Amino acid sequence: MKELQQEVDIYIGQFKEGYFSPLAMIARLTEELGELAREVNHYYGEKPKKDSEEAKSIEEEAGDLLFVLICLANSLNIDLEQAHDIVMKKFNTRDKDRWTRKET
Repeated sequence: MKELQQEVDIYIGQFKEGYFSPLAMIARLTEELGELAREVNHYYGEKPKKDSEEAKSIEEEAGDLLFVLICLANSLNIDLEQAHDIVMKKFNTRDKDRWTRKET
């Protein structure tokens, strides 16, 4: 994850504008999530694509969402690997008995 954050930071760092404001990036995250939801709905839901709609993949839309999330994290000096570790600790402690485990 550190490499991804560094790669995005190098990319954004080549532009004078730099990162957008956190509020602008939240708006972009919302937009990208909507685009991902639309693609998932086309593939798995009841709403097929119109012939006039551009072909995009769920993978591409997920990548767009990840890029903007990394931008937001970088702009706020959030280490996403550390954030992930915090969440996994929470799931493995607080939520450890929340779901039915598979038999091993």
